[in-house]
Amino acid sequence: MLVENTPLHFLSKRLEFPPVDTASEDGLLAVGGDLSPERLLLAYKNGIFPWFNDDSLILWWAPDPRMVLFPEKVKVSKSMRKVFRDGIFTLTQNKCFEEVMDYCAQIERKGQDGTWITPEMKTAYMDLYKKGYARSFEVWEDGELVGGLYGVDLGHVFCGESMFSLRSNASKFAFIKMAQELGEKGYKLIDCQVHTNHLESLGAELIPRKEFIKILQG
Repeated sequence: MLVENTPLHFLSKRLEFPPVDTASEDGLLAVGGDLSPERLLLAYKNGIFPWFNDDSLILWWAPDPRMVLFPEKVKVSKSMRKVFRDGIFTLTQNKCFEEVMDYCAQIERKGQDGTWITPEMKTAYMDLYKKGYARSFEVWEDGELVGGLYGVDLGHVFCGESMFSLRSNASKFAFIKMAQELGEKGYKLIDCQVHTNHLESLGAELIPRKEFIKILQG
């Protein structure tokens, strides 16, 4: 994940980050530091997130452009409308945050070797959850956990981290229901971090980093 020939900002113990416009072309902003709740919250409030393998230093990212979903733009396909009508799934919140993280870490993903949800990352986000800053959405079918997602809740912006699905359409159900609910509560956007075709199919779009930061800090 490290980009060769890129000047790197190495973080000290001080709770600070370099300006996001100093990130590399790939979005890599800084290396090192820690995953304390205070540093994580500072990062998310400034449009920065950690993403690294378990055999590397902590890497901090602030990509440009940024993949986001404006809640009112969430797309519900014809097949998903049927899923909603059929009442296959039910949704809960913060019922089993740790289990959702575990499933997200275990799920196999195309083009990825292993997981970035290391034990250190799990501990860090569990700490945020206990402090009320992290949140999970769980999808159930006949009493069984079959999908879900988690992320960091800043009150007006939800920063999605990862999702999983053990049944077809379960993660889509979680994402759509979350977007609808957050939209009703006045959230301005859902941060999806980087582009994927899956997120695009659900209505997410790329916007300039400057616009994202303005909304985030507005």
